[in-house]
Amino acid sequence: MVEPDFILEDARGMARALPAERLAGQTVLLTGASGIVGTYFLAALRLLADGPHRPRRVIAVMRREPPPHILPWLSRPPFEVRRCDLADPAACRDLPGASLIIHAAGYGQPGKFLERPLATLSLNATATAILIEKLEPQGRFLFVSTSEVYSGLSHPPFREDQIGATNTDHPRACYIEGKRCGEAICHAARQQGIAAVAARLALAYGPGTQPDDQRVLNVFIRRACVERRIRLLDGGNALRTYCYVTDAVRLMWLALLAGRHALYNIGGISTVSIRELAELIGRLAGVPVEVPLNAKPLPGAPDNVKLDLSRVEAEFGPLQFVSLEEGASRTLRWQKQAYYPTA
Repeated sequence: MVEPDFILEDARGMARALPAERLAGQTVLLTGASGIVGTYFLAALRLLADGPHRPRRVIAVMRREPPPHILPWLSRPPFEVRRCDLADPAACRDLPGASLIIHAAGYGQPGKFLERPLATLSLNATATAILIEKLEPQGRFLFVSTSEVYSGLSHPPFREDQIGATNTDHPRACYIEGKRCGEAICHAARQQGIAAVAARLALAYGPGTQPDDQRVLNVFIRRACVERRIRLLDGGNALRTYCYVTDAVRLMWLALLAGRHALYNIGGISTVSIRELAELIGRLAGVPVEVPLNAKPLPGAPDNVKLDLSRVEAEFGPLQFVSLEEGASRTLRWQKQAYYPTA
């Protein structure tokens, strides 16, 4: 059984750092509300709903049933749930308008966007265009993009004025090109006076994942809890820079509510190899890590993901991040309680 309000307590410091007065009386439409990023956007809104800066209405859009860890938040005003597949343009058009729209749906897991490539393109391109039309006058729009738009570049950290060099036949093109198109739609909207912002998010992690999440950190936790060992599929040499979800969502809230630029990198500073990440989870869970001999790297995934954060730091002040060890410990603790109570 998960500790009551685990995620709400985790998100409390993030919520206190927001310009909450800008949310008072607003109608908020949040897509991807059942994902990890959406969960923490909802957590901030749930905390604010109990105070003086209460939003007027919060519409949580998701494709499947609300997971148990957010269901209690949605059972009373100002929250309501809309279930629909945003890859269907008709379903998008049926959604209500809002003064703040956060488009956080987008199949962030490689396994999912590779299974539904056409839906992935529609979700990030067509749905973005339709949702912007739902924005009320003087409203603000946030599109959650991805650091994968930098795929094909070398010499990180990557800046917002750079873009990747992959072709449309890249193994992950449906995701990369869909996100690039979503960003282009936001830029076009800004040319028409609409306050649209895109956030290139890199490797957010933390509590609130679904039990079938296939991103590598969660796979390592699942193997540690179920198999009592972690076995890598390759040598684990690729580098990743992780950002704990409270840090990522706090910066995206600031970009939406107070940002002056059209585009922001959103990421962390905890750079590790995949092997080092496995060893960290193994140490926290008390299980061994196995690395195969002479393994080839997995195809398609970038070798290194690290973002230049100077823009968000210059605009929103010095950045303080949850350490990878602390964030991984919180994530392991929550997942063990939620999904592996006997581990």
